[in-house]
Amino acid sequence: MDTTAGGTPGATRAGRGDGSLHDSGTVRRKGGGATDAVGIVVLVCCAVWALAAAAGRSARPEGTLLALLAVTAGYALGRILGALLPVLAPATAAGAVLALVLIPPTRLSAHPDAPPLGYPNADAALLVLAVGAACCAAWAARGSARRIALRCVGAGAAVTALALGSAAGFAAGTAVVLCSLAAARMRGRLLGLTGLALAAALVVGGSCAVAVDALPAGLSESLTGQLTQPRVELWHQAVTLTEHHPLRGVGPGRFADEAPPATGPVPASDSPQSAPLQLAAEQGIPGVALLAVAFGWLLTALWRSPRPTPVVLTAAASLTGLAMLATVDHVLSYAVVTAGAGFLSGVATAHPLSDEAFLPPT
Repeated sequence: MDTTAGGTPGATRAGRGDGSLHDSGTVRRKGGGATDAVGIVVLVCCAVWALAAAAGRSARPEGTLLALLAVTAGYALGRILGALLPVLAPATAAGAVLALVLIPPTRLSAHPDAPPLGYPNADAALLVLAVGAACCAAWAARGSARRIALRCVGAGAAVTALALGSAAGFAAGTAVVLCSLAAARMRGRLLGLTGLALAAALVVGGSCAVAVDALPAGLSESLTGQLTQPRVELWHQAVTLTEHHPLRGVGPGRFADEAPPATGPVPASDSPQSAPLQLAAEQGIPGVALLAVAFGWLLTALWRSPRPTPVVLTAAASLTGLAMLATVDHVLSYAVVTAGAGFLSGVATAHPLSDEAFLPPT
């Protein structure tokens, strides 16, 4: 049986003399239905626990439920359009984000209410997803000219994040572009996905270490200077709430109501500027555990995806970059961002109607 990338639908690997061996061309990975079922269970558990944490309190679980709904809707749309239009769908999404950011005449003026989201860091998070979408479209496209053009769109989105004043967004977008280019030489996706998971865990662990003052004094002061003292103080408040309410937290949407008095000039905030710490404070340890499980399921779904390995690793890098940004800011509070993450995940795990053959650049 022909086992090259251009072979029959039962092909399993595409090997080339240049050492670039890929498990992605026309692979039909088994267990996709089971993976989808597990994802549904995880999302349902997240919704049920948000309601459980809010039970008997004047809590507001609607924000969490809206985020879950946005992720689900974006994922479903990404699966559908990713199967029908594996190049056009992500390319159009990336172009739409850039248009929303660049077309308004006051967008780059640092005005606090400038569209599309009115918060530069959230806009930057959306641009990181746009970088991933453009680079995914580049790998799915045929012809070097199209691939170069789409990668330029991705690089432009990263530069736009810097123009908005988000150095973290620019760094994440640049890392996505570099990871996408390096994915062409990856022999398998498992190692790359494992590395991205460890990177996300390192950032989350570092933020938690800062929040509990577990780092050496010099390193802690340096990170506090980068993160800003008000944000770190909010993290301290989140840790205090978690220690007092480890099981159910204080209830969704009640961080500002229950936060202990600040020791410094900390402005009022509805969240501690960190998704893991917010869940810990408002939904307890189980809420954080469910977030970790959801991210783990996402990486597993990408590992089982029938899409080419470069597409999978590019999407994983973009989603990991978003996770890192969400660890130090409340960018997931915007439904558009969570919907965009779901859309990119759906595109990268879609089952195209025709076999794809990954052709490394010559």
